[in-house]
Amino acid sequence: MAEEEAKKIETVEEVAPETEEPEVFAKSGKKSKKHIEEVKAEEERQARKVERKAEEGLVKPKGAKPVTRPRIERRGKKYQEVFKLVEKGKAYSLKEAIELAIKTNPAKFDASVEVHARLGVDPRQADQNIRTTLVLPNGNGKSVRVAVFAPLDVCKVAKTAGADIAEDEEFLKQLEKGTIDFDVLISTPQYMPKLGKYARLLGPKGLMPNPKAGTVTMDVEKAVKEAKAGKVEYRVDKQAIVHIGVGKVSFGADKLLENANAFFDSLKSQKPASLKGSYVKSVFITTTMGPSIQIENIYN
Repeated sequence: MAEEEAKKIETVEEVAPETEEPEVFAKSGKKSKKHIEEVKAEEERQARKVERKAEEGLVKPKGAKPVTRPRIERRGKKYQEVFKLVEKGKAYSLKEAIELAIKTNPAKFDASVEVHARLGVDPRQADQNIRTTLVLPNGNGKSVRVAVFAPLDVCKVAKTAGADIAEDEEFLKQLEKGTIDFDVLISTPQYMPKLGKYARLLGPKGLMPNPKAGTVTMDVEKAVKEAKAGKVEYRVDKQAIVHIGVGKVSFGADKLLENANAFFDSLKSQKPASLKGSYVKSVFITTTMGPSIQIENIYN
């Protein structure tokens, strides 16, 4: 009898399910029964909302890439109209490109005409870090305010040559106040140490005089006349691209062509002797707000 009762007890223990411990809730807060039920109800509601939108086709399935419009469709109507005039993949002659750039200018104002040349140089190499200036035959269409910081006798000559500001110590007082009302600053070599204090003010604005730019010189009269006549500086950036404005749309094709040819002649003269391979990889011309137009590769 004892053996039979023992077997019955074992059988009952095997068959009887284990009782689950009751879930313990906090009286209040995030672990309270009420809060947990509310969270579950919200999750279910959001799930039903997503399912309903999916059925209506308003929600894209997970993993699907968002559909973005082509860049041209995100442009203005005027831009889209003139963009059709540029033949895709075609490289135009310089004259054709300039005429087309004028035609495809969508702006109401007198837009600048810009040339962008991608070079095969390495700007990290000292001999390939191209930087120079040139005087555009027809100017660049911008009125330039020229300041001269030099001895008083040189300032008188600079004023006669057309400088807007030509001062000695008074000029430094203006810099002390942070006043900058000029576009080009020219100085003599002996006065450059005095400007060192204001390098943080002038440097980021590209106004610090530099011998390579021809703004540190003893021939101040010549520098002023060149700056007023449309002297521009260009340099290669970190991506090995040169950007330069060659005039305004109002100049007309002939004057713009003359300015562009002057730039390309200057660029050709700057070709590094150590360069191997193509010098100019690609050239594009555009107006301020117009489409880019590729130009036939002029120099290699």
